[in-house]
Amino acid sequence: MNKKDIFWKLGYLLVTGAVFMIDQTTKSWAVRRLRFDGDQEVIPGFLNFVYAQNPGVAFSMLDDHGDAGRWGLSAVALVAAALVLYFFWRTPRSDDRILGALALLLAGIIGNVVDRARLGFVVDFIDVQFGNWHYPTFNVADMAICFGAGLLILDMFLSKKPVAENAEVGQSSVNGNPKSKI
Repeated sequence: MNKKDIFWKLGYLLVTGAVFMIDQTTKSWAVRRLRFDGDQEVIPGFLNFVYAQNPGVAFSMLDDHGDAGRWGLSAVALVAAALVLYFFWRTPRSDDRILGALALLLAGIIGNVVDRARLGFVVDFIDVQFGNWHYPTFNVADMAICFGAGLLILDMFLSKKPVAENAEVGQSSVNGNPKSKI
């Protein structure tokens, strides 16, 4: 990997840091403002800011396991962050969609694990509803994780070469003779 590639990847990690800081800043605001002053209606019938503590994972699953769950979920999140970072450094510089997705995933994972380790729960505060349908409360880290995962899924459909063609290109010679296409 040359210096230019390293600088580009460090730029993606700066984005990770920025998203992490936005997440932590907005959660801090939610703790100071919403916990004591109450909910805020932003767009009536659609968007509210409400203070919520989520001791579990997505949609409050696994929220009744106390400290064992807290530290277990934190350990799983740290392993996930390490894997994301590993794939981030192995991804070619030219694959911007994947690098962006991994940067967002890393920011979201770290944002939520910091809350869980520091507070024992994740602070959620964004509340969205459409009529009678009410989405579970979430935060900026959750959005980063969803967008990152969405970019990875999108990349599966928009990849440059089909899998069969990639396998064929990987077999450039048989018995020392280059393959030729007709």
